[in-house]
Amino acid sequence: MSIFNEILIFLAAVAAGFINAMAGGGTLVTFPVLLALGIPPVAANVTNTVALVPGTIGGMWAQRNEFASQYQRLMKLLPVAIVGGVAGGLLILNTSESAFRSLIPYLILVATLLLAAQVQIKNRVVARIGHAHSEHHNPLIMLSLVFMAAVYGGYFGAGMGVILMAILGYVTDDSMTRLNFLKQALAFAINLAAAIYFAFSGKVDWMVAFVMVFGSISGGLIGGRLAGKIKPELLRWIVVAAGLIAATIFFLKE
Repeated sequence: MSIFNEILIFLAAVAAGFINAMAGGGTLVTFPVLLALGIPPVAANVTNTVALVPGTIGGMWAQRNEFASQYQRLMKLLPVAIVGGVAGGLLILNTSESAFRSLIPYLILVATLLLAAQVQIKNRVVARIGHAHSEHHNPLIMLSLVFMAAVYGGYFGAGMGVILMAILGYVTDDSMTRLNFLKQALAFAINLAAAIYFAFSGKVDWMVAFVMVFGSISGGLIGGRLAGKIKPELLRWIVVAAGLIAATIFFLKE
């Protein structure tokens, strides 16, 4: 790989780390860049997952004070999240390059629409929490929904945070701050489980992953420092626009 491509990958990872720290949706930047550089779709997807895992630690660490309040829920949902993440990883590694390539525009479009609807989903979650009085009466529903979100996360991942927040807002009664920690902890577990599985698959481009790790961590640190100076809403709509353009391009290639 040329130095130019390595620099481009690094900058894309910096942008992804920055975007994830500010608004979410960084995968919608890095994944299309990896594809544009000629990395096969499945390899690009698993490399992207492995490389961006370290960047999720910062957000979870920043809210570590909420760990005690979510310990019981986390212990209940963690096994389901891990199994779902591995199941999603198993699915993607058993999907042919051609089949996954045909799914790419739809996956990017779904992730983009989830990001576009993020505020509306958040408002509905807040409204639901405000009118709720007890934990969901059927724990199997909670476990099943989180498992399905984890499978999606292990398979592709973009927009998983929005899905998890919507699910947790539906099945639990707690503040958004506490649920956000639980969402980040579950997302980290799902991505880490998939990443560990991918690490032994032979599909990870480790040179690309190495460059992306440093880029995503750097971008996350920059985003954390500028969090109060840049409007996340503006950044979110820029990412949505980029996602729609990428989805359109991939649809036209079909």
